[in-house]
Amino acid sequence: MNQLQKLRTPLILKWVSFNFVFNHSKSSKSILWASGSFHIAEKVRFYATKKSAKSKLEEECHIPRAVRKEAQAALLEYLHSTRSLQFMDAEHMSKNSPFFLSKLLKRVDSDTDIRHSLTRFLRYHPINEFEPFFESIGLRPSQYLAFLPRDLMFLNDDQRLLDSYHVLCNYGISRNKIGRIFAEAPEVFRYDPRALDSKLRSFHGVGLDQSAVVKLVSASPHLLIGSVHNEFFEVVEKLKGAGVEYSWIEEQLNGNFFNWSQLIELMCFLNRLGLDDEELGKLIIQIPDLLFDCSGRTTFSLIGFLLKFGFQKPELLDVFLHFPQIPVTKFVFNMRQCYQFLIEIEMPVLEIGSIVHSHPTLLGSCVLKKATSLLTFLNTGKKRLCSVIKENPEFLRSLVRGAKVERLPIVDEELRSKMMKTKFLLDLGFAENSSEMEKALKVFRGKGVELQERFDCLVNAGLDTKHVAAVLKIYPQILNQRKEVLEAKIDFLVNKLGYPLSTLVSFPSYLNYTIPRIRLRLSMYNWLRDEGIVDAKLALSTIIASSEKLFMKAYVNPHPKGLQVWQDLKKEIYRD
Repeated sequence: MNQLQKLRTPLILKWVSFNFVFNHSKSSKSILWASGSFHIAEKVRFYATKKSAKSKLEEECHIPRAVRKEAQAALLEYLHSTRSLQFMDAEHMSKNSPFFLSKLLKRVDSDTDIRHSLTRFLRYHPINEFEPFFESIGLRPSQYLAFLPRDLMFLNDDQRLLDSYHVLCNYGISRNKIGRIFAEAPEVFRYDPRALDSKLRSFHGVGLDQSAVVKLVSASPHLLIGSVHNEFFEVVEKLKGAGVEYSWIEEQLNGNFFNWSQLIELMCFLNRLGLDDEELGKLIIQIPDLLFDCSGRTTFSLIGFLLKFGFQKPELLDVFLHFPQIPVTKFVFNMRQCYQFLIEIEMPVLEIGSIVHSHPTLLGSCVLKKATSLLTFLNTGKKRLCSVIKENPEFLRSLVRGAKVERLPIVDEELRSKMMKTKFLLDLGFAENSSEMEKALKVFRGKGVELQERFDCLVNAGLDTKHVAAVLKIYPQILNQRKEVLEAKIDFLVNKLGYPLSTLVSFPSYLNYTIPRIRLRLSMYNWLRDEGIVDAKLALSTIIASSEKLFMKAYVNPHPKGLQVWQDLKKEIYRD
């Protein structure tokens, strides 16, 4: 843990709680900034039939085209000529506030000249100009009601609001998208206009052109608040330094809120684990969720969980370097479920720690069935299941949802099988309860009947029973191969290679090697022998049993064409 002390303790403690990510999994899109602090605003999606696809409010504001044009003209004239708003502002407000116009038309006689009636009405009944303004920048009445000032009616009385609005318009931000900026970052409209303009242009410093800034700010208004944009610049520079293109970064943003300082902290932490910038960039591109899911909170929760089990820097680094192609939230969820599963089957804590420590990727990749269901399907108890998983953690892969779970062998059958194996070994001459017998019992795979069948296969091939028994005391694993495999290897030795059967007495481990390996080694040896490079009477055990590294160094590499011939033979043999 001393190796990880550079990570600020408060941050790790904040995310170390394993359940945090599941209790705080709200979409980051729900975070709205207001008055320097953030609040959670639930996003509600309404589902409706085709018949009621339009809301009642939309139906109420439906205005015939001719009436709408007259009403818009009257409102434009009022806002521009009477209230002295800039023509572009007045025109946009009049053409993009249908709800307000609908409400206004209800207050005049619809059977007379609409334009004249509205002009006369507006002459004696001043309107709250903030209503059509907010609607024209993309806000619905239900959204802007909270923003209506209590003591103001005329837009010109809030010059700072108009100035900020004009800065955003002049920079190129669409007027109907400014409403989102107002809703999510109202502080922006209290800035000095020059400060706002400067903040917008500061994005150019990280290589973004004006169109990219417009798109970015429209989707992520919070970047204009306080020093958030500086933290964003730091993240962009860090990612660009790691070889990540801005276009890719932009795809990940997608209008979401991010804690940029936390993203920097996570990337620096991954650097301290041992990832250089290039490796960091490749990892983030491969698994964007590591960084962008909940601003890295999910990844920090994973790190905190692994630290509880004593993970050190190299082991944490290995987890990230071998991270599976699944969302990080899913990975953490799976790991939590597996941990809970092991608790439910009453596996001792130390054994759980050992499995988590040795198989983190396995636990994060498995979506297990419920413990109660599995115990029923497997027809076993908790103690035995714990023993099976402890002996072979990969067994968990057969317990995932969607997989067909087979019952574990009945304990009596296992006992019977062990008794048959023991009898088989005693018949071969093994001493009862000897270390040789214990070794053979641990190595043997298969039932006693199968072992006898494989033994008979070797005897029927022509080997003496005593010789076979003596060989099995040294190489009991030979009988782990199917009868057909043993027969094929013996046939290849005698009929293809031309060696006598007695070779198996002096070199019994021949049966442990695959036929492709044997073919490759002997083909290479024959070529080298024809070239006069090797001894013509080299022992079969020397040719086959030596490691590939040693074989290459001793026989292949000394010949100028050796490596090429080796590669060609390897490609041909393993393709077959």
